[in-house]
Amino acid sequence: MTDAEAAAEAARIITNAYRPAPETPTAYRDTTPLPRYGTALPVAQPGIPPMSQKATDASRLMLTAGLATVPPGLIAIGLLIASQHADPTVLALLLGAPAVPILALARLVRRGKEALPDVHHHHYEGPVHQDQRTVHTTTRGVWAKTNNQQ
Repeated sequence: MTDAEAAAEAARIITNAYRPAPETPTAYRDTTPLPRYGTALPVAQPGIPPMSQKATDASRLMLTAGLATVPPGLIAIGLLIASQHADPTVLALLLGAPAVPILALARLVRRGKEALPDVHHHHYEGPVHQDQRTVHTTTRGVWAKTNNQQ
């Protein structure tokens, strides 16, 4: 194939690629109105049943917490199988021990938020007197004695 033939073939391919599409429709929309209800019986839909947002959040939390117990359980099973004479009570204490400080800290933080005092803002009006004293402080000795002199 010569250069002129290759250029002609390339021009033909480009022309075909940018040719306008035929005027045939590619989709059809049925615009007839649908009935508000029909004679068919209701059918249970797949998935999570309808419930309130609070119930949905609680169920997801329970599922997540249940899933979070799988890795420690697998570790415990692995240790029991590997040692062939491990005491399940000791393993339960060892695997449960890290959760105790975490729960205690969470409870402490929750109580700390409740124990914070109310914030009070005091606004005073009146003249402000400026005090421009210079104080020299000296502290010496094992038993410290502070002398403030003006």
